[in-house]
Amino acid sequence: MHLKPITSVLPFRVVAAIVGALLLPHFPLVASDRPNILFIMTDEYNAGVMGVAGDKIVRTPNLDALAARGVLFNTQYCTSPICMPSRHSLTTGKYVSGHMVWSNDGGVPEGAPTLPRVLTAAGYDSYLVGSMHYKANETHGFNIITDKGNIIPSKDADPNAKAPKPRPRRRLPADVFADQKGKLAPEFERAGEADDNPSPVDVPRRDNAIKFLHERPADSKPFFSVVSLIAPHYPFIAPEEYLSHYRGKVPTAEVPAGFLDTLPSNYKHMRNIRQFESVPPEIEKRALEAYYARVEWIDHQIGLILDALQNSPFADNTIVIFTADHGENMGEHGMWMKCCMYDASSRVPLIVSWPKRWKGGQQRDGACGMVDLVQTIAAAGGAKVPADWKGVSMLPWLDDANYAWRDLAVCEYYGLDIVSGFTMIRQGDWKYVYHTRANESQEPERELYNVAVDPKEFHNLAGDPANEGRMKKMHEALIKETGEDPERTEARCRAGGTYAMPNGIETK
Repeated sequence: MHLKPITSVLPFRVVAAIVGALLLPHFPLVASDRPNILFIMTDEYNAGVMGVAGDKIVRTPNLDALAARGVLFNTQYCTSPICMPSRHSLTTGKYVSGHMVWSNDGGVPEGAPTLPRVLTAAGYDSYLVGSMHYKANETHGFNIITDKGNIIPSKDADPNAKAPKPRPRRRLPADVFADQKGKLAPEFERAGEADDNPSPVDVPRRDNAIKFLHERPADSKPFFSVVSLIAPHYPFIAPEEYLSHYRGKVPTAEVPAGFLDTLPSNYKHMRNIRQFESVPPEIEKRALEAYYARVEWIDHQIGLILDALQNSPFADNTIVIFTADHGENMGEHGMWMKCCMYDASSRVPLIVSWPKRWKGGQQRDGACGMVDLVQTIAAAGGAKVPADWKGVSMLPWLDDANYAWRDLAVCEYYGLDIVSGFTMIRQGDWKYVYHTRANESQEPERELYNVAVDPKEFHNLAGDPANEGRMKKMHEALIKETGEDPERTEARCRAGGTYAMPNGIETK
């Protein structure tokens, strides 16, 4: 099928009222009452840039209304602050150290156990509207609705497929910085420009998602539908009708004097090689204004999809989930784009809504992660997941705000433009980051923040001997959660470890 752009759809203006239904206790769902699951994922969305998250400048009426009908999670983390590793965690239920998609290349083999496959086995139809950055011709259990409206049916494993050969990975040499001669990252080239089509692929994806809801027969099997959108990911451009509202209103990031000298080596190297060491104030201002405008623009597209759901036979029995693959630094800590463990980059928005079961307007503050969300989706669908998947279902916590949630999240980065891989664990008010050794002569670097008293993460407490005990316990908790010491994970990554050859050596 091929879809024409939708030009006349009523704007989504649901203002959530207090639902009269009782807050249901936790119970396993049976086939007859399994909900549909509509999963909307954006790219590079800073979790703080939502009205419901406390931002007084941005306009996000549709996400705010969704939160008023659902549960807002304030401390949700991606598994990796970069696209493909994060999205493969949603696909496989594993951390990066488990699925071994280290950066924006490669991928797990077709036929591996995935979330859409376990849901399909439980009686669902699994669809992907858009792209999850899989390799060409791979579906990983989804029926994929392409941007042109064609459907690529789910495929099984290819028995003739050959395992990829290990490809050792190089790291940047420690303490060697290029003279960029004032060059500015290409991502800023169009900063602040007006463009009526700021994210071309999102328009057909929006239309495909709406058409799916309009045309799916009411008596069909329950669906798991992932709608993958790109905005607010750069370029920093937006339609004038959105941009004009933000001009002169978005403050630039606060970076204390001398702070950049205290950055971990990995972040100094990122700033250098990605050419955002010296972003002119006017460019920074334009980029931030455009980012806010892009957020409002994508909020409107999401609203149109949610409006279609409200006008479909599935409105009352569909769990709606909104999240992102990672955040956007927005100049905080002197960083842009993603790929670091500050909250602007690693924390992501999460709203879960199903008024039939959960009263709206609630919030959860404990730490949780993408692998927990995978377990939650599987549990909601009555699906059985492999024993080696990570995370814990949040259904009991959704059912009861006082449930003893484990309050833990892990995020890993073994990708590009660094001297060594690093990983983070969040527990309660504390965040601990471990940067593996760049080489044999250098010790690992560590970060420790009490986010409750230092929400901007300016004061690294790792150098205080009084915190050695806390960091030791958090490091042990990190190893227990991932199943491996980060130094070992980094060694496997450098050796070219893949899903089929985790150590970078062909197995017999």
